[in-house]
Amino acid sequence: MDVNGTVAEGFEPVREAFVRNFEVLGDRGAAVAVYRDGRLVVDLWAGTKDVDGTADSAPWERGTAQIVRSATKGVAAAALLLLHQRGLLDLDAPVGEYWPEFKAVGKERVLVRHVLSHRAGLPVLDRPLTPEEALDPLRGAEAVARQALVWEPGTDHGYHALTYGWLLGELVRRVTGRGVGEWIAEEIAGPVGADLWVGLPAAEAGRVGRSGRVEAPGNAGGLRSRPKRSVAEAYDDPASLTRRAFAAITPFPDQNDPAYRAASLPATNGIATAEGLARFYASLVGEVGGGPRLFTSETLAAARAEESAGPDQVLVINTRFGLGYMLHGSASPFLDAGSFGHPGRGGSLGFADPESGIAFGYVTNGFSKTVTADARAQALVRGVRAAL
Repeated sequence: MDVNGTVAEGFEPVREAFVRNFEVLGDRGAAVAVYRDGRLVVDLWAGTKDVDGTADSAPWERGTAQIVRSATKGVAAAALLLLHQRGLLDLDAPVGEYWPEFKAVGKERVLVRHVLSHRAGLPVLDRPLTPEEALDPLRGAEAVARQALVWEPGTDHGYHALTYGWLLGELVRRVTGRGVGEWIAEEIAGPVGADLWVGLPAAEAGRVGRSGRVEAPGNAGGLRSRPKRSVAEAYDDPASLTRRAFAAITPFPDQNDPAYRAASLPATNGIATAEGLARFYASLVGEVGGGPRLFTSETLAAARAEESAGPDQVLVINTRFGLGYMLHGSASPFLDAGSFGHPGRGGSLGFADPESGIAFGYVTNGFSKTVTADARAQALVRGVRAAL
């Protein structure tokens, strides 16, 4: 395997894990980046730009980007937290205070905090959106505003797989007058110099490879290769909250469609380089290359303070969430107890660990069946741990 890029002395275990991901775990094209205390210590890429690439296909290059699915949520959450940090949004205010139409059918008690911590009670849509409807962010927001609660807000938690994006995106629009993708570009990605987008500009389309499903052999890395029976049954049952949450857009759009990539869906369709994702997380906790630190110590503490923990009504496993971020735990292991971030279904992962100064980003064009803990990403995390 021809691996390109650089690794700082001491971080060789990450390179070894990255090579093994291709040789054993089924990666076709991928990149990993790690910052430590604002310095890029791992910047690796390999394979082909397209998941279905052959020997003569375009190689993955430095700057190749991929869709990161739900790893988008960690980037989007920063928008609400920064609005709060600037005094423009109260986390303990009702959503309806900013979005009056949202109060319909008994949702007056849903707080902004509930949206970020997956406690809003709105993980499903009774009438799923079509792919065409989903590309219009106003249609998604309108559908969520009409939707009745599944549980009393704040009393339980369950992963808002798709509705999270419309809830968060509309809050940003109501507070700022700008679309969430535009706000992220101007207030986050631009200032810190991160190659990431929620709504891919046409000028960047050539950097993004085709993604698709891959099969990883065996139980790599010691993680569960087969879901528990209850989890598998939940995904198979059309009436379950699990199935309905992931079917809020039916059928799900082709993620290689230029129209899908250009839309702004802050729960699912962010596109990033590994370095861009790692740089974003590094900028949450410190300065990178002279750019701004995004989170104050108070905002950082709020982001990773546990808000939800225990059985997840949608994922049917135990999950932990802070404000917009998954926290280190069995469902999605990061580096250590203080780590916070977000995986993307099928592989991608971004997180920060303030205590060690580590910020991590992994992107791939090959999506596995995993939801929260992909074996390839976990192997790289173990490599980082071995280097510390």
